[in-house]
Amino acid sequence: MPSLDFSQEEKTFEAIYAQELPALQYACASYMALLQAILSRTPHLDITKVEGRVKDRRECVNKFSRKYRAALEESNTPYEIRHYITDLIGVRVVCLYEDELEKVAQAVRSHFEVIDVTDKVTAVESTEDSFGYKGLHLDLRLTPTQAALAEHAAYANQPFELQVRTIIQDSWSVLDHKIKYKKSIPGQLKRRINVLSALFELADREFLQIRDATEAELLQAPDETAEAEESDLESTPAEQAQAPGSELNAFTFLKIANHFFKDQEFEPHKVDLFVDDIRAWSPTITRARFNTLMRATIGTVKRYKQHFEDHNPQGSFNAYTVIRHCLYLGDRATFRRALRNSSREAFEAWLKEQA
Repeated sequence: MPSLDFSQEEKTFEAIYAQELPALQYACASYMALLQAILSRTPHLDITKVEGRVKDRRECVNKFSRKYRAALEESNTPYEIRHYITDLIGVRVVCLYEDELEKVAQAVRSHFEVIDVTDKVTAVESTEDSFGYKGLHLDLRLTPTQAALAEHAAYANQPFELQVRTIIQDSWSVLDHKIKYKKSIPGQLKRRINVLSALFELADREFLQIRDATEAELLQAPDETAEAEESDLESTPAEQAQAPGSELNAFTFLKIANHFFKDQEFEPHKVDLFVDDIRAWSPTITRARFNTLMRATIGTVKRYKQHFEDHNPQGSFNAYTVIRHCLYLGDRATFRRALRNSSREAFEAWLKEQA
């Protein structure tokens, strides 16, 4: 029965907590697995981690005392602590970009009923002192349809809190909790904390803008790329090197490579390293020069590739290997390092046979 005896209600809560803990831990693990499955099927989401925990019982009692006890006792309203702790289970989803917070929220609505939403971004931005982390908090429970499924029976009526943050917001949360004094402190120290908070916000924004700029570069219309290459080819080498957008970089490399290898998927980190190698071999190479070398030699190299694979069934001759041979064949002196000695000797021997 509810009462106004805090000591008694604390003991009652601790007894209930101890009894329910195994079931709470099982529900937490189950919700984490369900969320991972849902989010893995959601396109255009970069999730870095899904983690969860059952809130510590002392933490629960402290929260009740801080938020509810005084008002209840002042109004002479009997209480049971358990009824005021709705976030015994907490699950956190950490994604890369700020615009993914709402995408996560939308994805979970197909399986969960939203009890309450706390938009920490709006909450923090509406205050004069912008201390604290941003993010999205949702109090959730299974929808009636999901709760009726046999596999969810053990925790069908158990709500939980879902925190959705970017990796930057999550990092700020960890560091923010290490700052012991944030309110009644000297103005100079408060300004320093505000600057630090702003830097984290700026990092979040920059990551998002870099992602969008990268996608925009890769989605540039093919005719724009072709026109730029034609312009480069008509200019002198000195003009090519100084022309805006004429450099060979990861983006211009991909636009040319995807033309020659339409079925090849180029992994970003490999492209990054490979283009860096090309620029080390030829620091002044432009995209037009790279395109010219590829066009002039790829026919010959593809024939050599067929010859190599016929005689070396277990050997590897992928798109990068083709490009290395094309560059070497187009300019042996500049791109000598593109091939190892054994590969270079085998290629030269084959070329002599074809002469």
